[in-house]
Amino acid sequence: MDRLASPRTETDESLVKELLRYVRFGEDDARLLRALRPRAAPHFERIATAFYDRIREHDDAHDVFTGEAQIKRLQGSMVRWMDRLCEGPHDEAYFKKTLEIGRIHVQIGLPQRYMFTAMALIRVALLRVVDDTMGADASACREALDRILDIELAVMLESYRDHFVARTQRRERLERAEVDLALRRTEHRYVSAVELARVLVVGLDREARIRLFNREAERVTGLGREEVFGARFHEALLPEALHDEQAGLLQALLESREGRTSIDDVESAVRTRAGKIRDVRWQFAYAPGDDDDIVFFAVGRDTTDENALAARLRQNEKLAAVGTLAAGLAHEIRNPLNGAQLHVTFLERGLRKSGADGEQLEAVHIVGEEIKRLGKLVSEFLDFARPKPLELRPTSMRAVCERAGKLVEARALQTGVTLALELPTSELVLDLDTPKIQQVLLNLLQNAVEALEPTRGGSVTLRARRRPRDVVIEVEDDGPGLASPDAPIFDPFFSTKPEGTGLGLAIVHRIVTDHGGTIDVDSHPGRTVFRVSLPLRLGAHDEGGNGGKILP
Repeated sequence: MDRLASPRTETDESLVKELLRYVRFGEDDARLLRALRPRAAPHFERIATAFYDRIREHDDAHDVFTGEAQIKRLQGSMVRWMDRLCEGPHDEAYFKKTLEIGRIHVQIGLPQRYMFTAMALIRVALLRVVDDTMGADASACREALDRILDIELAVMLESYRDHFVARTQRRERLERAEVDLALRRTEHRYVSAVELARVLVVGLDREARIRLFNREAERVTGLGREEVFGARFHEALLPEALHDEQAGLLQALLESREGRTSIDDVESAVRTRAGKIRDVRWQFAYAPGDDDDIVFFAVGRDTTDENALAARLRQNEKLAAVGTLAAGLAHEIRNPLNGAQLHVTFLERGLRKSGADGEQLEAVHIVGEEIKRLGKLVSEFLDFARPKPLELRPTSMRAVCERAGKLVEARALQTGVTLALELPTSELVLDLDTPKIQQVLLNLLQNAVEALEPTRGGSVTLRARRRPRDVVIEVEDDGPGLASPDAPIFDPFFSTKPEGTGLGLAIVHRIVTDHGGTIDVDSHPGRTVFRVSLPLRLGAHDEGGNGGKILP
């Protein structure tokens, strides 16, 4: 019990010696690992990338990450860790670094079970390298690698143990002080009306400190009630940008409680444990109990998915209305244009035969070119207004991305732009209309290259990533960004280009939504990212179909 009450926060020399002696890790093992290092180092980057590609397939593991930038940093840390694993020296300082890695995993909320499975994946990958490169020393080197990885796992798990002990101690302190009394008084109401409700229910005292936190609030935020108990509502749950506004709202409700007992439909948000933002519509009610322990109730409904669906429906309705108009205009314009183009051709031939001067011929040529440009615009109108039904077939996501990159490569070279592809290590096959998705990628890549043309430099990156339930394709550039982040760039006929038709991104939006996906943009000076999400049809895959199939 004494050891449980005082969790160890760092390794010490005696523990290091104990672990090394327990698994019989000696100087011969360290020498073999040092010999393995130069042979294994070329594989570290591949192993780290494959590991995080696997993470993307699982909800609980993937949800702890804030985004691709964090995953990139963690991949780099994993490469350095594998290098340190082989190089040593395996002393107290070495294992302090290992313990710190475990603390990071606890901090971001990675479930402990993934620690075991992660070490198993890395172990298999490194043992393959040993078998392929170490020759006669392979057997001994395998044993050395097993020993050091077992020690690594043991030390990292100390972090989870310490975290568990700390949470247990805090829970015990809270229970001794006041939680026991509060729970006994409200147990029946809490279980039947609060705990099982599909809304966030947060009870607050007169200082807006959290005194009640139901199961739905834990699910949406990823935070345990013992972690937020006693913290101020706005500091524990809200994005920093909303702190002052929400704190003032609660204070106003408290001060005016005699005349006003509730505030309904406050559009706000919560910050999850992983740092993500979820939309929440709150109702704040002043309802003190006999002991005034809880005087406010904040009842919230997670509206993130509802808001996203509503935005997509509004966009689709707008596209449908404009599409009907475009179809009528295109039909009325195309026939006169064809006739005009025919007569311009006759006129040009006649002028050439009559020996007209160059200025007259140039004028006729310009008229012909402008008519062709109008014809192309009419064709775009029709593509937008009367989209063809999707022809879905199993499609390699890697092949689509590589082809799109090749088609844009020449234009990028001409403008001095560096084009990079970041594709998953495992092939993904989705049910897609291949030409239409190709059109989406080409449009986004060409826009990115054109945004960098004035600078005659910069970089464009096309990346594809697997997530648990979808595939995300990103086109990123380091150009000047959009003039306004709120610009309606997916609306028909809105364009930032002097000669643009404003239909390119509208068509892209329609193709993506027809596939059941979403598209959004994040833009500021120096970085613009268009993000396309295409759903994996896991049901078809599980039954032997092609949707979401992963090839080795």
